[in-house]
Amino acid sequence: MEVRTAASPRDVKHYTTERLREEFLISSVFKEDEITMVYSHIDRIITGGAMPVKERLALTAGDELRAEYFLQRREMGVINIGGAGIIKVDGREYCVAPNDGMYLGMGTKEISFASRDSIDPAKFYFNSAPAHRPCPTVLIKREGEAEEGVVIIKEENKVRLGSLEESNHRTICKYILPGQVESCQLEMGMTSLEPGSVWNTMPCHTHDRRMEVYLYFGIPEDAFVMHYMGEPTQTRHLVVRNEQAVISPSWSIHAGSGSRNYTFIWGMVGENQDFDDMDFIENQDLL
Repeated sequence: MEVRTAASPRDVKHYTTERLREEFLISSVFKEDEITMVYSHIDRIITGGAMPVKERLALTAGDELRAEYFLQRREMGVINIGGAGIIKVDGREYCVAPNDGMYLGMGTKEISFASRDSIDPAKFYFNSAPAHRPCPTVLIKREGEAEEGVVIIKEENKVRLGSLEESNHRTICKYILPGQVESCQLEMGMTSLEPGSVWNTMPCHTHDRRMEVYLYFGIPEDAFVMHYMGEPTQTRHLVVRNEQAVISPSWSIHAGSGSRNYTFIWGMVGENQDFDDMDFIENQDLL
């Protein structure tokens, strides 16, 4: 598990491109038959990826957490962006289809990841945050019928925003948030841009009460996303390729524009779970 410390906005304005990428870009989220993890001191979030091909991968705490098991004091959200997979949770197996997810509550002891087909392996992306109480573990599906242990994303949590004229026609699909999936502080979802649209999160904003991590994917090899960050009057950018993630501190804007449309997963942790608690920045005020 890689550990990264927090960064001050006063220092970030002086960073070189290399230093900016070193601090905020997670360049390799998925590796065959490995679990990768980055532990950030910013709200103690862990960002990771599990890509089981030939092996079943078990999630362990490691020395960094000083815990008996990974979710002894934590909660976790998972979204599968690869082929069909299986997550085994304390002896129960959940079939996790592409674009489906899971919430795993504090106190869950045994977690492992597997793929249905090694030719088309699952890619489990996860965010984990400190938790103060257990919440029910559930499978999260975009479509279908609810049953015990399964939550179907509500239509009101599939929000369509923007327009093709403004190059930001997109759908925000909210997976983990109050009123749908109970958690202590973690929120997660997926935003997909329509063909012809390239801008996300515009007008941009900050939310001092929460930090955020973005995972960008669905980007062809010859394409990229420009992720914009920094204080509103001290903006910086990161060139992001397919299946790379960006850590966004609470003081930073977080927006992007791509050389074509793309999809990203957002995860938030911090002071509150009010999705609309944002401090918007007018376009003319950005520098």
